[in-house]
Amino acid sequence: MSDVKNKKRICTGIQKLDRLFGGFPLGKTILVTGAPGSGKTIFGLQFANACCREGLKTVHLATEEGPEDLEAQAMSFGWDFAKHIKNGAFKIIALSTKRTDEIEAAVSINISPLKGNFDDLMRVIPEGTEVLVIDSLGSHSLGLSTREFKDRLDLLVQNLNKRKITTMLILDSATSDRFNNLALFSVYGAIIVSKRENPYTGYRERVMDIVKMRNTDTPIQLLTFVITKEGIVINETDADFKKI
Repeated sequence: MSDVKNKKRICTGIQKLDRLFGGFPLGKTILVTGAPGSGKTIFGLQFANACCREGLKTVHLATEEGPEDLEAQAMSFGWDFAKHIKNGAFKIIALSTKRTDEIEAAVSINISPLKGNFDDLMRVIPEGTEVLVIDSLGSHSLGLSTREFKDRLDLLVQNLNKRKITTMLILDSATSDRFNNLALFSVYGAIIVSKRENPYTGYRERVMDIVKMRNTDTPIQLLTFVITKEGIVINETDADFKKI
């Protein structure tokens, strides 16, 4: 096991991505956004699995999927989260049921559902957490104005930084677009995953755009990637591109 805690970087879980810029900055918040089916959740699970293997106490806040679904999806790639949970390296906290109950209660008495609130996210994070994945923030952004979203996100990121938690914050593209990509300005780094049609082959492909990573030498070109039985893999030709 490498001595991650004495480094300023933490593995992303994607080998060629780590080779390009050395991993995520330790104790910072990284935003991952993209459309449905682009690979956001897989990226989050792959990152969490790599951190567990490094011996880092990792927590996954699930706001949309249940623990059983996430564990099954992870196992399809060979990531045994049941083992990580058993040895205390990993914990899934499901917030999807709580949010659903709030909405159903509001509807039952004919009032608008409560506005999204990020406060409960910080309250449920166990002491000693070193790595956090939030998948996703979209369901906690309902009904917020642009100003409310920005203020609450800034506070969330500040609190995570104070606790020195390396965080992958996943946000759907619809929510990101709705708030004019304000989230990009609040976080330390940002990655967009998407699908596009290759103009040369005519086939659709997945691409990753490292929009920003402060104090990091990152590639400016889009990186094409595939989802294999072992998770996300950056195409070798892209991974060999020079950085600037």
